Amino acid sequence: MLSLKDHLTEILIHNHLITQEQLDQALEVQKQKGGRLSDIIVNLKFIQESEFISTISQGLGLPLMDLKRFKIDYEIVKIIPIDVARKYQIIPVSKMGDTITLAMADPLNIFAIDHVNALTGYKINPIISSGQDIAQAIELAYPDATGGIISDLLKEITVSSIELIKEEAENMPSDQELDRISRQTPTITVTNMILEAAVNKKSSDILIEPFDKKIRVRYRIDGILREQKAPPRNMHASIVSRIKVMSDLNIAEHRLPQDGRFKVKLTGREIDFRISVLPSSFGEKVAIRILDKSQATLDIDKLGFGQDIVSRLKKVSILPHGMILVCGPTGSGKTTTLYSVLKFLDSPEKNIVTVEDPVEYQLGGINQVNARPEIGLTFASALRSILRQDPNVIMIGEIRDYETVDIAIKSALTGHLVLSTLHTTTAAGSLVRLINMGVEPYLINASLVCILAQRLVRRVCSYCKEEYALKPEITDILKLGIQDAKKAKFYRGKGCQHCFNTGYEGRVGIAEALLLSAPVRELILHRQQEHVIKQQARKEGMRTLREDGIAAALKGMTTVEEVLRVTAPDE
Repeated sequence: MLSLKDHLTEILIHNHLITQEQLDQALEVQKQKGGRLSDIIVNLKFIQESEFISTISQGLGLPLMDLKRFKIDYEIVKIIPIDVARKYQIIPVSKMGDTITLAMADPLNIFAIDHVNALTGYKINPIISSGQDIAQAIELAYPDATGGIISDLLKEITVSSIELIKEEAENMPSDQELDRISRQTPTITVTNMILEAAVNKKSSDILIEPFDKKIRVRYRIDGILREQKAPPRNMHASIVSRIKVMSDLNIAEHRLPQDGRFKVKLTGREIDFRISVLPSSFGEKVAIRILDKSQATLDIDKLGFGQDIVSRLKKVSILPHGMILVCGPTGSGKTTTLYSVLKFLDSPEKNIVTVEDPVEYQLGGINQVNARPEIGLTFASALRSILRQDPNVIMIGEIRDYETVDIAIKSALTGHLVLSTLHTTTAAGSLVRLINMGVEPYLINASLVCILAQRLVRRVCSYCKEEYALKPEITDILKLGIQDAKKAKFYRGKGCQHCFNTGYEGRVGIAEALLLSAPVRELILHRQQEHVIKQQARKEGMRTLREDGIAAALKGMTTVEEVLRVTAPDE
């Protein structure tokens, strides 16, 4: 192949850009490994690429173009197939009559010029641009530049029916370029595919994470993160920008975290997406929470709890005043349980108000307030205003500090039913946490009526469910507390197309409900430790999380492995 080699020596030596010794070294590398001499000289760092290109442009008398500042028309680009453009590092930039202007990294590559001339029938007017700029322009200008990876993704999904409701250390494109790309068809299609596939697989979260050479896309399905097929690395910036555009975020801000939300209509139903963008060492990581109201089970009888738990919860929720706490780690379904209680209580005779950060699902007939700490609308300040709204039932999204719990307890003492959540692992542990937060034991006794600790376990797939028996010695080692281990039957899923070969489909709740009886209140008053309170509650009939989980496993709702995964031995 004819290259710049014939003219290179004279131009570089004449301009004192490299020495004869360096040129000889570059020629020796070319002889051993092959490749273009210009690339070798730049890779050996004898000269900067920009200086090299500028010098060659002057020496050959050919124009030099900065493609980053030039908008390329797709109608012109499609004259040359993408594989030819990549092979020769060329891209057409304009057409006049029977002549096309061709940006080339090697403008004296006669084979490339002849190939394009024979392929298109146009005369070729070569100009010079850097190989890096041409490669980036190809990725941005060709709609199918992302290759077979996106083709594979497209084969796995139907034509997107997604509709936006609200509105329409690497070489990063400019913010203006990102904004343009984020509104083009390939980026919109790929972003919509990621969102739509997550919704179809009933995911609760999407993580889009940039790494050095690739992007990782993971869906949280039934509480477990599962890696999916991902677009190529060079699409990361445009996908993030598209998500920012949809969420009304600042696409020019790459250094600070940003939070937003948007809503789409998909297959006839509206779905909310909450967005969190976090700068990382390889770019911006995006976490998307999917809030699909059609998938939410807001019926207290269908949460999966045992009948004894449901009856206890219903009993305390119809009390005229008092405080009910639901506790558990993040993602354990606390908010869904509270929403279910609110739906159970909702009636024209009751004034129900919630303060949340943020509101997850819009509930008809219930007044919901979004906490906004950045402008001073905290849980505590919102509660003070809510108390002037004559509420019967108040739901607080989360108790985070003493000020919030203080107002919540005072609200419960003054004739309101207060529902809230707390980040503790057990019901008895919540009592100790409240005392440690500074709440006096007598106030806890006077206001609190019930604490529900809960977890979510994956449900055994009903299509591939099979029965099996655990060996008695295993049940003893695991301390499952089963009375007749020999007769105990458990269930598991073999894996099928309905459950994506996981053996699980959906999730159900397990829980322990601690009612504040007179003996328990006496223990609280004397600031007794968690295990003492728990022991007393079990004497009064409380079933622990582990015990409730094993009961669910014996009914065939979940597996022993799931129960052991989400509960500790002492829970």
